[in-house]
Amino acid sequence: MFSKIEVNGDGAHPLWKWMKEQPKGRGTLGNAIKWNFTKFLINREGQVVKRYSPMEDPYVTSRDNPH
Repeated sequence: MFSKIEVNGDGAHPLWKWMKEQPKGRGTLGNAIKWNFTKFLINREGQVVKRYSPMEDPYVTSRDNPH
């Protein structure tokens, strides 16, 4: 992705809509992306494994990665 896209609302990019709709992609305080750097861990089968808040260090995602 090399251009700005919408992540919330009616104009949200389909990828972001899909990730937020997955059972493990839902936010704890609602599904909206609140700020930059919300992270999603996706497995090799294309399933959302976990959603991380912008405040979580990217290093913590490596502990949840099964591969």
